[in-house]
Amino acid sequence: MTRLTRSRVARGIPLLEVGHVASAMASPADARAEAVRPPPDSEGTDLASEAAAAASASATAASASMDDKPTVAIVIGMAGSGKTSLMQRVNAYKHAQGKPPYIINLDPAVTQTPYDANVDIRDTVDYKEVMKQYSLGPNGGIMTALNLFATKFDQVMSLVEAKADALEHVFIDTPGQIEIFTWSASGTIISDMLAYSFPTVLLYVIDTPRTTSPVTFMSNMLYACSIMYKFKLPFIVVFNKTDITSADFALEWMTDYEKFQQAVAGETAYAGSLSSSMGLVLDEFYHNITAVAVSAVTGEGMDELFAKIDIAAEEYHVCVRLLCSRARRGRAPASTYECIEYRAR
Repeated sequence: MTRLTRSRVARGIPLLEVGHVASAMASPADARAEAVRPPPDSEGTDLASEAAAAASASATAASASMDDKPTVAIVIGMAGSGKTSLMQRVNAYKHAQGKPPYIINLDPAVTQTPYDANVDIRDTVDYKEVMKQYSLGPNGGIMTALNLFATKFDQVMSLVEAKADALEHVFIDTPGQIEIFTWSASGTIISDMLAYSFPTVLLYVIDTPRTTSPVTFMSNMLYACSIMYKFKLPFIVVFNKTDITSADFALEWMTDYEKFQQAVAGETAYAGSLSSSMGLVLDEFYHNITAVAVSAVTGEGMDELFAKIDIAAEEYHVCVRLLCSRARRGRAPASTYECIEYRAR
């Protein structure tokens, strides 16, 4: 069996072997199938009561223990949005305050990072070797590498837990191929594990200069909406590269429906008509979302970004309390944290 590795392992996570892929991919489905088997009728009521009591106790303990834990920020964004540059900036910002963050890199294809990661997927999985052995293209190699890493993410959680008392923030850098994290099983596994143990928020990074067209802006907002509703976690839209183009137009379009309609009126193609219609549909979405303008190059907006992260972390705590309340009533939520219902209040 061939081992997937770089030149060394520096972060304390055991190396992965290629043969683990098949078992790793099969195990979750087997586990889910086992989990959904109904108990015998004679035991169903007792088991349901015990499950409700356990859920209530677990949720209450989680609510009490979350207050002192660091906030985890999962940074996602399309290729070229300046996501990794933003990671460098927040790292420098927190170091200047004497409170360095814990950084995890989940992009196996990046050649180098402008920051030192505490945990780096490249120290565990060589995605080029994955491509070679499984005859995959670049995107398939990245996804398979992330799937492999997800099978060992419990060890990453242990590393973060060991440092939690000394941390305020944990930042997760994800692959530039955004769909690899947002719509894959490994992305769901990793985000759920983090959200179960730490206050967790999503930062969706947008390339502001490339969003000046109302059609492109609407495409970004639709994608942001889909991601927020999928993960059901506190969500912040980060308009990056404001040193090139101010994000005032985008923030105005999010708060003033008429201004957006005026901008999109000049679009004669079908996409313009569609964007105009979607603007009304997403108007409610804008009221329930946080947005901030930053520059990863100059550092502009960093104070506001971290203020928004703190607010999002408080929103997370409210979601945990909502979970506690539902568990006490024997109504376990369908998802771990029902942040969407909280926003709608």
